[in-house]
Amino acid sequence: DIASKLHFTMNVPKTGYRVFSANSSSACTELAKKITERLGVELGKSIVYQESNRETRIDVKESVRGQTIFIIQTIPRDVNTAIMELLVMAYALKTSCAKNIIGVIPYFPYSKQCKMRKRGSIVCKLLASMLAKAGLSHIITMDLHQKEIQGFFSFPVDNLRASPFLTQYIQEEVPDYRNAIIVAKSPSAAKRAQSYAERLRLGLAVIHGEAQCAESDMADGRHSPPCVRNTSGHPGLELPCKQQAPFPGIELPMMMAKEKPPITVVGDVGGRIAIIVDDIIDDVEDFVAAAEILKERGAYKIYIMATHGLLSADAPRLIEESAIDEVGYPHCPGVFLSRCGTVLDGRLSLQVVVTNTVPHEVQKLQCPKIKTVDVSMILAEAIRRIHNGESMAYLFRNIAVDD
Repeated sequence: DIASKLHFTMNVPKTGYRVFSANSSSACTELAKKITERLGVELGKSIVYQESNRETRIDVKESVRGQTIFIIQTIPRDVNTAIMELLVMAYALKTSCAKNIIGVIPYFPYSKQCKMRKRGSIVCKLLASMLAKAGLSHIITMDLHQKEIQGFFSFPVDNLRASPFLTQYIQEEVPDYRNAIIVAKSPSAAKRAQSYAERLRLGLAVIHGEAQCAESDMADGRHSPPCVRNTSGHPGLELPCKQQAPFPGIELPMMMAKEKPPITVVGDVGGRIAIIVDDIIDDVEDFVAAAEILKERGAYKIYIMATHGLLSADAPRLIEESAIDEVGYPHCPGVFLSRCGTVLDGRLSLQVVVTNTVPHEVQKLQCPKIKTVDVSMILAEAIRRIHNGESMAYLFRNIAVDD
């Protein structure tokens, strides 16, 4: 009868899922479209737009009650707008009674601001709290700047790796890759470079002594206790203050100032293909400077490979106009000799290889040296496994702690 049919219908578990994109820019939805094509589902119907006063407005056009929702959010140059779109979309789905809301954020913004800098703040922790408050219960991301960022969240975080796709690119697209050497542009990137070198059975080189982004050595005024001023004179007269120790007879040891050593390359790159690996390429001045150093040491071709190609500001122009693409081997103009004596092309070549976690089609039009590796496959597989309740261990096979 009708009552029994109605009772049966009400007790059928809701097992469906929907995939939405929270981006208002059409360029940022390309990755979401590739993921949904691999999953064989349609992208959820929603409208994301900015009002005349730049407020973000979300309009979900279909029912999400009782369903698991995946929000794919790629981060363009306008980072703060993308974050607001994600927060508003998550909260709209939460108030629409979605069962679970899972964020797919291939590049997690503000990941470099994960440490305290004097009077600064750990913005990455703030963003994690905001996402939890908006209604997210799980996040899928890729190659966090620091793996410890996962501890900022009160819910599970799956930090996928792009290294299998980049190593495959090296094996298939880099001619004579056996004559290559993996390079870390700073000692802090040595672990990542070592992981690539061990997987590809290649040598490792580290550039040491380059300019680092460190805290300023200038005094910031945090004296404890404050300096003592002599106020016995005229009220408007400021006399020099005298710094005192915290307690009589106690003097704290002074930290010695850092001295950066001269730039050196630990490892032999002469006559080799140099492959610089990192997680983020934003401002490329450091990478171009590293490529210049490798060119001076004898590398005849240079690849820069990273997961997230932000390529901000004048990055495409700097890569395209880089002098290292025009200058030959300094000791033998016109030709390069490999270790086996083969004559190679006389033009030093630079190529940048990044994944599509961040949209950079405009930058590719400005600079043909930028190549893209598609990682939608692993993101789609992660969504499928989470929805079906399957183990994620397959996606992390052969991944070590330092990867």
